[in-house]
Amino acid sequence: MKYFDGSTIQQLLQYDDLIEALGQCHLGSMPDSSHMLRSEPDNGNNQFVALVGWQKNEIIAVKLVGVFPDNLKLEPAQPSIQGVVVAFNAKTGTPDFAADGAEMTFRKTAGVSGLGCRLLAREDAETLLIVGAGGLALHVLQAHCAARPSIKQVLIWNRTFAKAEALAKLWSTQARTVRAVCDLPMATRNADIISCVTMSDKPLIEGQYLKAGAHLDLIGAYLPTMREADNDAMIKGRIFVDTRQNMEGAGDLCQPVEQGLMGWDAVRGDLFDLCTKRVNARHSDNEITIFKNVGGGHLDLFTAQFLARKTK
Repeated sequence: MKYFDGSTIQQLLQYDDLIEALGQCHLGSMPDSSHMLRSEPDNGNNQFVALVGWQKNEIIAVKLVGVFPDNLKLEPAQPSIQGVVVAFNAKTGTPDFAADGAEMTFRKTAGVSGLGCRLLAREDAETLLIVGAGGLALHVLQAHCAARPSIKQVLIWNRTFAKAEALAKLWSTQARTVRAVCDLPMATRNADIISCVTMSDKPLIEGQYLKAGAHLDLIGAYLPTMREADNDAMIKGRIFVDTRQNMEGAGDLCQPVEQGLMGWDAVRGDLFDLCTKRVNARHSDNEITIFKNVGGGHLDLFTAQFLARKTK
């Protein structure tokens, strides 16, 4: 059985191609998938996730990953996401390959948000704001720039300014200006696209600062107790998700619903709806769009499927 390490996956799964492939996958039907999330006993911060996706007669993808936030504080630091993705032949059950779970998760998550950006953000978007500077932030930056080549300026905000500066230096290019910022409201006012990649339990993006026509991408807040955008932002924006499966557990959605500020019908569609054009995407240049990246086993399957095709 073949094994693909992180550097190999980086070379094979370029964001331009991955976003296109994910879009094509959403023209078909939803594969069977299941999801299990377990938290550390006694209210610990660590979590373990098991996801299974099954595309009949083609591929079964199983992802097993741990999310251990405090790994970043170790000496030396270790990735907060670690694990493995294993692909099986769906006709015989034979294991085909294994791949680095962290890199596959980064690529899948960023690629899905990149697809949401391609479908929902204004085509003339020029300023991208990344909120958060952890391991996923660079991937999200690259995916959004692949989705919207019109981006000329990237702003990076993080609670620890030095981390935002380090990320900005890591990805400085001649084609785009990349810089760290410390004033989040001001950056929000200027941003055409905002992508949040945090572990925040309190809203960071305030709706009062969103500019007309902005696209807001929410990747964190995968638990009911977490938030990245306030109620004002959620009410102002036209909301889409990558998948409706398990969206009830996302804090940015379930909290305003529980507070009676909106209903679940506020979610206008998912990626299957958008890619097949069953629902309209952006109605006007002034409309604020919101994409909540929920995640799911079928998305890991689509990513593993693309990796399999790239290595044939």
